[in-house]
Amino acid sequence: MSDAQAGEAIRVVVVDDHSLFRRGLQMVLSTEDDIVVVGEAGDGAEAVQRVEELLPDVVLMDVWMPHRSGIDACAQIKALAPSTRILMLTSSEEEDDLFGAVRAGASGYLLKDVPAEEVADAIRAVVSGQSLITPKMAGLLLGEFNAMRRRDEERALGLPGSPRLSPRELDVLRLLARGMANREIAGALGISENTVKNHVRNLLEKLQLHSRMEAVVYAVREKIVELS
Repeated sequence: MSDAQAGEAIRVVVVDDHSLFRRGLQMVLSTEDDIVVVGEAGDGAEAVQRVEELLPDVVLMDVWMPHRSGIDACAQIKALAPSTRILMLTSSEEEDDLFGAVRAGASGYLLKDVPAEEVADAIRAVVSGQSLITPKMAGLLLGEFNAMRRRDEERALGLPGSPRLSPRELDVLRLLARGMANREIAGALGISENTVKNHVRNLLEKLQLHSRMEAVVYAVREKIVELS
C-alpha cells in the first residue's frame, strides 16, 4: 500500500528541463496539504534515478527533455515502479507524443497552459486510478478515430477485402497494441530490433496506416487484440 493509499501526503517527483518551471510547480504544490514534492529531475535519465531512489506516488513530467525523453523515461519508470503514476505536463500538442505517452504507461496528459490549481487536482485524480487527457488533446484523439473511419470506408469501396498480414506481422501488431517498444517486441519474439522495425513498416504499408498509434487502434477495432 502506498503512502497516498494509507491517507498520507501524495509524494511527487517533478521532472522538467527548465529549473524555473520546476520551482514554480513546487511553489504551487507546496500550498496543498495532501501533496508533497519529494524530489526533482532535469531530464528523463535523472527521473528514472529519482524514482528508483524515492518510489514516489506520482511523477509529474515533461515530454521533451535532453538525454532521455519523458516518454522513454515513462516506460522505464513503469517497469521499475509499476504503482507509480505518471502525469505528463507538457507544451507538446503532437499526436505522436500523446499516444506515445499513453502506450508507455502514462496515466494522464496535460498541456502546460492548464490553470495551476488543476495540476493538484490532476495529481489526486491519477492517484485514485483515473486517466486524464486535456480536452484539446482528447479532441485530437477523436479526430484521429474519425479520420481512420473515413479511410476505412474509402478502402472498403475500392478493395475486395482486408489486407492479409503474415503470422509474424500479426504477432508484432499484437505486442505493439500492448504498448511494447521495438526493443521489448524483439525480446519477446526472439528477433532483432531491425527486424521488428521492418515488420512494423510492412504492416503499416499493408494496412495503409500512417503511425503506430493508428495500428494500435486498428488492432483493437478489428479484435486482433483486446486491451483491458
